[in-house]
Amino acid sequence: MIRSELLQHLSEENPGLRPDEIEKILDIFFNNIIQRLAEGGRVELRGFGAFSTRSREPRKGRNPRTGEAVDVPGKRVPYFKPGKEMRARLNTD
Repeated sequence: MIRSELLQHLSEENPGLRPDEIEKILDIFFNNIIQRLAEGGRVELRGFGAFSTRSREPRKGRNPRTGEAVDVPGKRVPYFKPGKEMRARLNTD
């Protein structure tokens, strides 16, 4: 599902809200998650999962065009761990 499909689905489920109101709510939701992760925090949505960040150490990489060795700096990357309910729904037989 892409963002526009999510907005469309939310509009259908909430006819009392204008599309621009739904888009603003979605923007606030995602921006708050991003802001919290940028601060080094964690966002937990019960039944869905938890967003956090993990650190990657600096390493040596290779330029794919030239094969030249390059230094890749350390960085933080987003990480998602699905919640128990999500895992159960994904693995039903």
